[in-house]
Amino acid sequence: MSIKEFLLKNKYIQVRIDVDSWGEIIEQAAKPLIEGGFVTAEYPQAVINNTMEYGAYYVFDEGIAIPHARPECGVIKDCFSMVTLTHPVSINGSEPVDIIVMFGGVNSDSHITEGIASIVGLLEQEETLSQIRRATTIDEIIGLL
Repeated sequence: MSIKEFLLKNKYIQVRIDVDSWGEIIEQAAKPLIEGGFVTAEYPQAVINNTMEYGAYYVFDEGIAIPHARPECGVIKDCFSMVTLTHPVSINGSEPVDIIVMFGGVNSDSHITEGIASIVGLLEQEETLSQIRRATTIDEIIGLL
């Protein structure tokens, strides 16, 4: 399932969230996925642990972060969530980000190919990114997908 299909169905989008730390970003992005039964409660901590150990390898120059952990770290079903921030925040020393797309893939193939490719395909359009950053409602973001 693509990010567009998943978010249209589940609407796991949080708009213009104000956070104090990068760990809070990870927890916020994971919250609807945990509540929906897509990942376990341990998944966000696995993402935080990976970030501490390997750095913010999932941060892109455009102010986008795609935090994730391996399937065995608590993924129950393939999933996505999106968070936009009121102010960009650095993730463990990275360039600041203001669009976060968390995903979980149940196996390594979907984890890498389908998950990341689906997100990058959506976010590689500069005008779409600008509109997502300006959006103030979930429905506005859904309309951009």
